Amino acid sequence: MVQFFKCSILPLAMMAMPVFPQPALAEKGEDETQVVDQLKPYADLRYRLETVDQDGLPRNATASTVRIKAGLETIEWQGLSAKLEMEAISNVGAEKFNDTLNGKTQFPVVADPEDVVLNQAYIRWRHAGIVDAKAGRQAINLDNQRWVGSVGWRQNDQTMDAALVTVAPAKGFSATYGYSWRVQRIFGPDSPRGTFRNNDIHLIRASYKAPIIGNVTTYAYLLKIPDAPGASSQTYGMRLAGKQDLGGAKLLYTAEYARQSDHGPNPANFRHDYLLLEPGVAAGPVTVKVGLERLDGDGTTALQTPLATLHKFNGWADKFLNTPANGLRDLYGDVVVKPAGPAWLKGTTFRALYHDYKSTGGDLDYGTEWNFLIARNFGKHVSMSLKYADYDSDGFATDTQKFWFTTQLKF
Repeated sequence: MVQFFKCSILPLAMMAMPVFPQPALAEKGEDETQVVDQLKPYADLRYRLETVDQDGLPRNATASTVRIKAGLETIEWQGLSAKLEMEAISNVGAEKFNDTLNGKTQFPVVADPEDVVLNQAYIRWRHAGIVDAKAGRQAINLDNQRWVGSVGWRQNDQTMDAALVTVAPAKGFSATYGYSWRVQRIFGPDSPRGTFRNNDIHLIRASYKAPIIGNVTTYAYLLKIPDAPGASSQTYGMRLAGKQDLGGAKLLYTAEYARQSDHGPNPANFRHDYLLLEPGVAAGPVTVKVGLERLDGDGTTALQTPLATLHKFNGWADKFLNTPANGLRDLYGDVVVKPAGPAWLKGTTFRALYHDYKSTGGDLDYGTEWNFLIARNFGKHVSMSLKYADYDSDGFATDTQKFWFTTQLKF
């Protein structure tokens, strides 16, 4: 078990953080107060109980884990600031799951291995709402995280050693360029799959909030990943997301298209298409969406999204973290209810999703899945959720049921 107090997170952060100058204090002898005023400490404690019942394995998994994330941010001086964040994950009770490192392969995988890591450490410069630049280890989330995300669902974040700059020279328009040379994945540094090193990753994105129609985004993600040649690719795409007032209700719509091909050290030769169509309606506390998502494959290779927050897509049972070689077509329905009253229900979210999976080539049936969520915020600092996934394989992969209880405290 990880020894949480083997190292003291906040004192370590305070020693490492730069202290930016501030106007002199009126009273002599207040240096300690000045240092404290320049630093903003924060902490995030999350406990999770996750159970997995997966056909084909002799034991069911029960993972009881806690994650402590704590850090310090400096105040801004001349637009400059800095952030240092540590993260520790530990088991609570017996280790009855395969964390991908402990060798307990008789259990299903719950990819939350114990660890203590430097999660984020970067310097930031902002200027007049026009420029926002970061350099260092950081969590990067672009758009809906379909292509680039920090995988915030798992106990260990995915972070990048990167330089990222966003400029907003005109109202409604922004452009982002990022370069990353290293990716810290959710499996932790002790895993052979835990780090992508010596990468040549370019993240290019531009977005414009067009009058009436909504946000139009174009992007290019160029990935050269020597540690995972098959994940190296170049993807170019466009996304539209908007809403229209219908008088008492709102029409919601999202459409996205991308083309992905081999790049850099990838030995394959391919071109695959990505398509998302997601119309919906929001009326009062209820939002209903239907969606079609296609990730094409040719029987040998398929479109992949190795830097995404994959748990958000194609079902919470996580059966499609890698797109099957014959591609994936996910037809789904999504209902969200956020009651405004009575008082005991206010702040609660109810959500239900249904997925029907097939291949994009070969007419293969990949099964169906139900997802359910109840989540509640208690003020600004406390949240709880219950979550369930039930995947029926119909011959692809294995039937799987997952349950989660999560409680989180932020301050």
